[in-house]
Amino acid sequence: MGYGMPIAAPYLALAALLGLLVGSFLNVLIYRLPIMMERVWAKECAALSDLPEPVQAPLNLMVPRSRCGHCGHQLRWVENIPVLSFVALRGRCSACGTSISWRYPVVEVLTAALFAYCAARWGIGPEAAVWSTFGCLLLACGWIDWDTTYLPDDLTLALLWLGLVSASLGYSGVRLDDALWGAVAGYGSLWLVFWFFKLLTGKDGMGYGDFKLFAALGAWFGWTALVPLILLASCTGAVTGLVMKWRAALREGGVLPFGPFLAGAGFVAMATDPLNLLYRIGL
Repeated sequence: MGYGMPIAAPYLALAALLGLLVGSFLNVLIYRLPIMMERVWAKECAALSDLPEPVQAPLNLMVPRSRCGHCGHQLRWVENIPVLSFVALRGRCSACGTSISWRYPVVEVLTAALFAYCAARWGIGPEAAVWSTFGCLLLACGWIDWDTTYLPDDLTLALLWLGLVSASLGYSGVRLDDALWGAVAGYGSLWLVFWFFKLLTGKDGMGYGDFKLFAALGAWFGWTALVPLILLASCTGAVTGLVMKWRAALREGGVLPFGPFLAGAGFVAMATDPLNLLYRIGL
């Protein structure tokens, strides 16, 4: 996870611009993928119970075109330019005036910063490409889990396999055997915690998606990074949960998804040396 040669400012700008465009796609992914999953589950339930398959309008990552969630106004191309359209529209739908969530420009700016950071650190090449992809998948996982408590296999397993392949090609800076055992230990450790908690309390403390996401982080950073990663995620999750409970902001049932905190720990590890992360957080 070293640093490449210095990169010229125009290339950083191009990387950031590409990040803005990818961030716009991530907004679509974060919103639509959970709905697509629920539709598949509804069809499967209907098939198992011999009920008529629900009739639904086509929905995937490409169709229909983006539209206002309040009035259904279909966005023109000039209303779909990352960040600039939000600023020009003053954060409101041009048709009905309903406020547009700040999430959309935030995701776009974060993705632009991610791409610029990867280009600045690794240069223009495969290392920057795989780490940019890592960041995009991690961002989508964290945000979807926060919204829905879903961690889609389409994202967590892609992140896991990409980590192993990147290690085998020497792009992630982690040896393949460390990445492999990182994935095994990441999944197995949370699986054991899950069953210990379930046997002790009779309740599910987390979902299987958390196991897969932690396994993916193990594949990217190696087994030696797992302890600092889980400590950082657990501490930030605990503090956030206490604050939200104090403010009565927890969702029904007091559920606080763990995926966003694992994702946050992954971003911290990406920006630092995970082998020294324990020292960086004072442990």
